[in-house]
Amino acid sequence: MNEVIAYIRRKLSIRVSLWVVMFAAVIFVAALGFLFYQSREAVRQEAIHRATTILDRTSLQVEGILNRVEVATNMTVWLVQRHPNVADSMFVYSEGTLRNNPDFYSCSIAFEPYYFKEYGRYFSAYSKYEGDSIRTLQGGSDNYQYFFMDWYLMPTLLGHPCWTDPYMDLDAPTNTYEMVTTYCQAIKNKQGAVIGVINTSLSINWLSQTISAVKPYPNSYSIMIGRGGTYFVHPDSTKITRQTIFTQTMLEPDTALTALGHAMQRGEEGMRRMVIDGKDSYVFYKPLGKTGCSMAIVCPESDIFGGFNRLRHTVMGIVFVGLLVMLCVFINVITRELKPLHRLAREAETIASGNFDAELPDFERTDEIGQLSHSFGYMQQSLVRYIDELKLTTAQKASIESELNVASNIQMSMLPSVFPNREGLDMHASMTPAKEVGGDLYGYLLKGDNLYFCVGDVSGKGVPASLFMAQVTRLFRTLANQQMAPADICTHMNEALSGDENPTNMFVTMFVGMVNLQSGHLKFCNAGHNPPVIGGGEHHGEFLQMLPNFPIGVLPGLEFQGEEIDTIKGRALFLYTDGLNEAENREHEQFGDDQLLSILRNTHFESAQQVVETLYNEVQRHRDGADPNDDLTMMCLRMQ
Repeated sequence: MNEVIAYIRRKLSIRVSLWVVMFAAVIFVAALGFLFYQSREAVRQEAIHRATTILDRTSLQVEGILNRVEVATNMTVWLVQRHPNVADSMFVYSEGTLRNNPDFYSCSIAFEPYYFKEYGRYFSAYSKYEGDSIRTLQGGSDNYQYFFMDWYLMPTLLGHPCWTDPYMDLDAPTNTYEMVTTYCQAIKNKQGAVIGVINTSLSINWLSQTISAVKPYPNSYSIMIGRGGTYFVHPDSTKITRQTIFTQTMLEPDTALTALGHAMQRGEEGMRRMVIDGKDSYVFYKPLGKTGCSMAIVCPESDIFGGFNRLRHTVMGIVFVGLLVMLCVFINVITRELKPLHRLAREAETIASGNFDAELPDFERTDEIGQLSHSFGYMQQSLVRYIDELKLTTAQKASIESELNVASNIQMSMLPSVFPNREGLDMHASMTPAKEVGGDLYGYLLKGDNLYFCVGDVSGKGVPASLFMAQVTRLFRTLANQQMAPADICTHMNEALSGDENPTNMFVTMFVGMVNLQSGHLKFCNAGHNPPVIGGGEHHGEFLQMLPNFPIGVLPGLEFQGEEIDTIKGRALFLYTDGLNEAENREHEQFGDDQLLSILRNTHFESAQQVVETLYNEVQRHRDGADPNDDLTMMCLRMQ
């Protein structure tokens, strides 16, 4: 197939012929399509009318049977209420109800416990057809306590007659089961108290045969469902009472079938076109009286439109053969007129193989072939220019990437990778940029027994942030070397980085600290940075409460306030940038402060390096492959 398509693409004569034939095909299809549409619509309307008529007739037949059940039950109630204390009469009434209605399955007149004391606790005049004869007996026993059955309780509790959902009825003497639906009505005495219940049953099997006999088309069939969607009539007997109309949709979701099931459950009436068992079908549905059941007739489209489709296929076959002959004639004519294009095609293949300097033929024609030749010449020149520009762009991109790699190496070299080796001190830090270069920073300076350290986050990302970061790092080391207090370091850095000295209006949030390695005394100043987590306390780790300060570089003339902690010996201090707690996964969910505290509180760490590496791995797991949204810097300081 692919070879045929490729051949057609190479042959202009075939394509032109196809267009001509397609135009002729459009005319034929338009004329025949209109005729087919009108004919099909007429067939469809006739099928709808036919199926609807049969459905209505069947529904009326079933409703007539249901009405007879209700009328017969009401008459029996009236007779029982005339002689409520004559037990033997109940057998006559029960048997008479069936004898006058041979399509009923059974009739039971059941009374309250010990109503007829001479019969004991149970008394139910039960009659049932067995072939052409009627068997009547007294029902009820300890194995069948009828006054706990739905058909007995429902009319008593609801206060009005009702139809039950189909259920399996047990015939105790013969130990046989039959699926029935029952109309039940309470029997009341003159004082209005319930003394019993009459139920009259129809066999679902008989009702199924009555409904299934309806076949407007050879392959059509009928279904009936109950209130819950359970099949009570279906051509597949294995589905009856064992599956619902929704069972198949649980395995293979089918919104059309689900909508049909809900519509039938609501007692709606109508017609739907849908796919059932892989076949396009029309479904006509209608409720069945007060039973809560609904029936439907399924008519495959292949039955409805079978004759019409055969006629259509015959006509379309004739048209197709005619168009094929027309195509062959046009191909032969046009091929002779387009021979010059063969040479142009060969030269174009030469260009496509990479020989862009190949000379194209000049046919000295002003028609479409000549225009095509000139277009190929222009394309050839454009390709040469484009390739030259692409080579230049690729070289420039490679140069920029190389420079960025160098910049990244320079930036990382500005951050310390070796940490103080002092007894009782455990310190580790890391910085991972979101791009080739970043704006986060950390640093330390050891002056005698005083350890200066900082963590910062420059506004923005990329190259501008990295340049600003380099300036901040240099200022920190210079000012810390003068043994200034952390607050004074922040104040001097702010003066150096704000106002006219900062035309780009960039700023940096920083935490600057100084700890005495002998006493553990900590002085610090927080310049708008994330609060560190300090170990110890009630929860073995909590955010450090600090005074608010502006970020460095926002406004000149600010006096930064410092704070102190008597000692941090035996406690860990963890500093970080917002690339940790604001790290996002694919669903844009942040890592969060709560998860940060939970890990620090519930994990036993052997070293500061383990703290940093554990949190780095947790962030990577949280991102789950998502690109980092910010630089990530962490520092952990532990004193014995």
